[in-house]
Amino acid sequence: MAPATEQDSSGGFTAEEKAAMKERAAELRAQKGGRKKEADLQALLDKIAEMPPADQEVAAGLHTLITETAPELEPRTWYGMPAYARDGKVLLFVQPAGKFGTRYCTLGFNDNAQLDDGVMWPTGYAVTQLTPAVKGRVAALVTRAVG
Repeated sequence: MAPATEQDSSGGFTAEEKAAMKERAAELRAQKGGRKKEADLQALLDKIAEMPPADQEVAAGLHTLITETAPELEPRTWYGMPAYARDGKVLLFVQPAGKFGTRYCTLGFNDNAQLDDGVMWPTGYAVTQLTPAVKGRVAALVTRAVG
């Protein structure tokens, strides 16, 4: 299990958070440079390849499932994480456990995902392995999120 991240002594951002912000800045610079869809996909695949084996297995499986379920989504990276966008806005993302020293990989949905259910609903799901039941639930969530 990865150690929990801690804020620096000044109460500012953790080293992991600073690294994520730097990655996001680089992503934005690349977008301004007219980066093509193939480059975005390759950046996502490279991020998955860099992950520790447990995260890599989950993230690769989620990538396959997401792209099969919603092929209209645009694969890319977002804060250095695999993400899937529609109309240039990230709809969902995969946060590996190693990214911020958490216990598990997370499938997260941004507020443009159409998951609304009453006055309260989850937008993040811990994923420790991709069983057939988990795959079915993820496919249903992605379908719903896309609308």
